[in-house]
Amino acid sequence: MDIQENLAEIIAKKEMKIAELEQQLEKSKALNKFYEEQFRLMKSRQFGASSEKPTDGRQLGLFSEGDVPADPDMPEPEVEQIAYIRKKQRGKRDEDLSGLPVETVVHTLPEEEQVCPECGGRLHEMAYDVHRELKIIPAQVKVIEHNRAVYACRNCEKNSDHVPVVKAPMPEPVIKGSLASPSAVAHIMAQKYVMYAPLYRQEQDWKRQGVTLSRQTMANWVIISAENWLRPLYDKMQAQLLQREVIHGDESVIQVLHEPGKAPTSKSYMWLYRTSGDAQRHIIIFEYQPSRAGAHPKRFLAGYKGYLHCDGYQVYHLLPPEIVIIGCWVHMRRKFTDSLKAIPAEQRPKSVAQEAIEKIGYLFHLESLWENLDPDERHERRLKESKPLADAFFAWLGTLGVLPQSTTGKAVHYALEQQRWLMNVYLDGRTEISNNRIENSVRPLALGRKNFLFCNTVNGAKATEVVYSVIETAKANGLKPFEYLEFLFETLPNSRTSELDALLPWGDKVPDRCKMPAIKGGADVCQKRAG
Repeated sequence: MDIQENLAEIIAKKEMKIAELEQQLEKSKALNKFYEEQFRLMKSRQFGASSEKPTDGRQLGLFSEGDVPADPDMPEPEVEQIAYIRKKQRGKRDEDLSGLPVETVVHTLPEEEQVCPECGGRLHEMAYDVHRELKIIPAQVKVIEHNRAVYACRNCEKNSDHVPVVKAPMPEPVIKGSLASPSAVAHIMAQKYVMYAPLYRQEQDWKRQGVTLSRQTMANWVIISAENWLRPLYDKMQAQLLQREVIHGDESVIQVLHEPGKAPTSKSYMWLYRTSGDAQRHIIIFEYQPSRAGAHPKRFLAGYKGYLHCDGYQVYHLLPPEIVIIGCWVHMRRKFTDSLKAIPAEQRPKSVAQEAIEKIGYLFHLESLWENLDPDERHERRLKESKPLADAFFAWLGTLGVLPQSTTGKAVHYALEQQRWLMNVYLDGRTEISNNRIENSVRPLALGRKNFLFCNTVNGAKATEVVYSVIETAKANGLKPFEYLEFLFETLPNSRTSELDALLPWGDKVPDRCKMPAIKGGADVCQKRAG
């Protein structure tokens, strides 16, 4: 009896040990699968394409289409023949060059050579062979010396103890006591914030043109000009942005070396806000802040009531209830895209991640069909056709038994966690299914960060927020950045505060030279004779 009891106890211990080992084996398999996924994902990020590839045509057959039976009595479609007459169109090169001035150089034979080589008769001009080329006129630096006439009265000089002095009017300079001109400051800003040329490279370029202009001097010009002249426009644009009912928000990293209380390697942030696609006048506002704390959007959006497109960053969800958060379906889809990259290639076609991407892709397909509809009609179509599919998508996610720690599991968890805000896109026809609009507005900052890397001081970061806001808003409204900045620095020092509205990118006083040229036929012709 004792032997049987001991044997049973030994077997029970062995079974417990086997169960424990099997459990450890399952954990090891899951962990190994997780590491394999992470390896494939890191490899894809390092060597794969950075953009998300569009899904194939199968996405158009999702949801209810496969359940619709064919009608056997329906007649075969007739073959339609389409005939058209092809018209000769103007070439793309002609269209591209139509807005440029043309300088015509005519090459002719000297009078004594206009003789027929066969019979010796007189030659006449029958046609021209035309060859066109682009001519570049490099930037030229010169000194503008303003000589201001000062007048005095001869009679008072002889007969009075007080001589009045009258000075001729002269435009106010951008920076008093400085060599800075409207064009010089505009050029420096455009080179840095449009062409992403850091100040040390510009310093070298100035030197090659015979001008010693240090990067510190240029930085001071940018900071002073941005604060004195562009800041009032920035404040005007911000106030008008917050009057819109649909806007976008995002944030991106920026490094500030000399920031009080922070290490030079610490992160600061540039918060972005912009108008949505329904806006007639586009406004893009950058705001520097030392952190990513939720207090910053809360302060910026104080008093705002409307829709805010943003990603899944939780601080946006803590904003007052008057601000309705619209989640970004692209951010959610990206989780499944990353998950797909982490799955072995042979398993991808039938994976949960692939199916999720295709379902989401069909919703984007519907949005592309409704792009040109008015907001009310778009809202109606969304509620009728798109919202039921979105509800079915989240219901399907809730039935999936995926491992929580896998990349697919994390994608599913993120989607379900963000469902409340993602579905808010169906509240209004003016909202958008993605936050891509402001993602595109972040790119200039990201490109600039790769080139000039950091801001040296807080004042530089504050100047950067203003200059980027003015330049990107100008570009969004069809203006040329350099010409618009030059116009502002010529006009603002001599303008009153009440005139600021007319100087905004859509203002009445913005001259045509600041606007992007329209494609049109004809050009000014300056002729020279050669030959």
